[in-house]
Amino acid sequence: MAREQFQTLTEPMYYILLALTEECCGVDIMEKVRDISGGRVRVGPGTLYAMLSRFEENDMIRKTAEEGRRKSYIITNTGKQMLRAEYERLKTMIRDGEEFWDGL
Repeated sequence: MAREQFQTLTEPMYYILLALTEECCGVDIMEKVRDISGGRVRVGPGTLYAMLSRFEENDMIRKTAEEGRRKSYIITNTGKQMLRAEYERLKTMIRDGEEFWDGL
């Protein structure tokens, strides 16, 4: 299910979930992704809302409020587990790369 579909996260997915460790709406998520990544990753509305829909369908986030067109979300425990697993995977990749490059 969610774990299989999201075996690894793309950069935008990773940063969207990081942004959602605090409740926020779409516009705020886009700003937080840009801020957290130091401007390196930008998420447009099309990508963002497609990802939010997929995350919500897989119980990785939940909607917390809806006022007109403005919807707010927050990460769930399932989402936190996926985010943590990706964080650990990335740390392992860094460690492996350091060992490789240090040996050259």
